This record gives sequence, C-alpha cells and structure tokens, in this order.
Amino acid sequence: MRLQSRCTARIPSIAGMRIYLVRHAEAASGEPDEQRRLTADGREQARRVGERLAASEPRPSAVLHGPLVRARESAELIAASLGLEPEPDERLAPGSTAAEVRAVVAGRGDAVVVVGHQPDCGQIAAELTGGAEPAFPPAGVAEIDLE
Repeated sequence: MRLQSRCTARIPSIAGMRIYLVRHAEAASGEPDEQRRLTADGREQARRVGERLAASEPRPSAVLHGPLVRARESAELIAASLGLEPEPDERLAPGSTAAEVRAVVAGRGDAVVVVGHQPDCGQIAAELTGGAEPAFPPAGVAEIDLE
C-alpha cells in the first residue's frame, strides 16, 4: 500500500529578490539605547539613501525596519522618497539573523529595503552572499540578490 500526501500550503519565494540591506543612519549617543534618535546629519544621510533607492532598479516595494527609534526614523525618511509607508517588524531588532531577514522579506516583491543595525548588517550580508563581512558605516547599503 502506498500513501500519498500533497502539501497545499504555499511558501513565498525569495529567489530572484533583491534586498537593499541598510544600516540605520547616524544616531545621537545616549541612554536608553532603544530611544536614540537620528542626528541632523543622520536625517540627511537617510534622505540621500531614499533618493538613491528611488532611482534604483528594481524599485523597492517595501521598507521594513526593527523596533528601535533610529531604525524607524531611518526607514521613514527612506520610505518617503519611495512613496511607501515603512513597516516595523520585531524580527529586525538588534541581533537579527539572515534567516530572520529571509523570513521577513518572503513574498514581498522583487525588491525590499531592510533597515537594521551593526554588527548584524555585516553578518547578514556575509551569510546571504557567501562572502566576507562588508564594512557598514551609518546609512551604508548593500545590494544583495538572492538566488
């Protein structure tokens, strides 16, 4: 007797997707860490990233960010240039992993902006590309094509 089963659940694909992995822009020092806001320079950095991404192909269809203020503020300024609303996701909090980023972006279109933190951004970029950890200054961007 042969048993046959069929899975009807659809798992969103990430193959062929581009992730624009962005480290949050320059933030002021202070405590508590979770409440640190962008500096004036940081706001300008985030605006410039948004302008650059608005001219990119493929054009991002979503801007996702973690719960910290500096990531949210960076995402808001980037999203404004793209005509999008930024979307928070707790899985993008400091300490996030490549597996969490893959889960967050699944099914979100051809290109997605993910605003995160360091050292996470460097580690995630290295794992997703199979290369060395890139330098990630504030407002640094890595374009990662998933296969």
